[in-house]
Amino acid sequence: MHLSNPNVLIFKKGKKEGSRNYRLVSLTSVPGKVMEKIIQGIIEKHLKDNTVIGHSQHSFMRGKSYLSNPISFYDKVTHLDDKGKPVNVIFLDFSKAFNNVSYRILQDKMSSSQLDKHIMWWGSILGPVLFSIFINDLDTGLEGILSKFADDTILGGAVDSLKGRKALQRDLNLLDDWAVTNHMKFNKAKCWILHQEWGNPGCTYRLGNEMLESSAVGRDLGVLVDGQMNISQQCPGSQEGQPCSGGHQAQHRQTVEGGDCPALLCTGAASPWILCAVLGTTI
Repeated sequence: MHLSNPNVLIFKKGKKEGSRNYRLVSLTSVPGKVMEKIIQGIIEKHLKDNTVIGHSQHSFMRGKSYLSNPISFYDKVTHLDDKGKPVNVIFLDFSKAFNNVSYRILQDKMSSSQLDKHIMWWGSILGPVLFSIFINDLDTGLEGILSKFADDTILGGAVDSLKGRKALQRDLNLLDDWAVTNHMKFNKAKCWILHQEWGNPGCTYRLGNEMLESSAVGRDLGVLVDGQMNISQQCPGSQEGQPCSGGHQAQHRQTVEGGDCPALLCTGAASPWILCAVLGTTI
């Protein structure tokens, strides 16, 4: 790598021969990074003082983390369960979210948040907090429970009645509309439904024109969650954003039934710092 080249390719996963398996990362100077950190602190204070970012976002926000995200979400889910209401949980994944952010739309949202839109040209360190602004209105108008960790999104809702099941589908319709309006795209191959087992009618749902598949075990930020809302250690054989494979599902279910379910933990595989911090140039 030459010092004159400000960009470097970072291998993500898959075959090294595939160009799509690399991520382009911009390198900035140390003085530039220091200045960006100062600006980042000012932006974060502005967002907090003016309550710009909603409570559903847990990534890149002070006082929140990959632990507060599932704790907050599943606390609400278990509250519904305590009322005897079965719940469906839908795991959603955006395709190359950070790379597909529209500058024009982000500028509009920054202006609405009373931020100077020229801030976005500073550099990569500001990428995560700017993305939080971009995706902040994702849950506008939703009836169910939504929780975000950067672009990883979980949607849940009670399905004990036809009204509840229709509400969950309406939420998915709104999310798909948001993606179209904001020039984003869901990776529907990595979007799954987890049916809570107690009295769950097992309904199917669609995202856009595609039906979502169901899974016995879902993977949420490095931990496994099954239909009984048991949470256990990450399955090493599953890919990010995908349900656990059949063999590991069986192994996990044996662990749960044996009463030896580990405490909530994250292996670090979903650390926010591995997310691409460079916003794309989509207009």
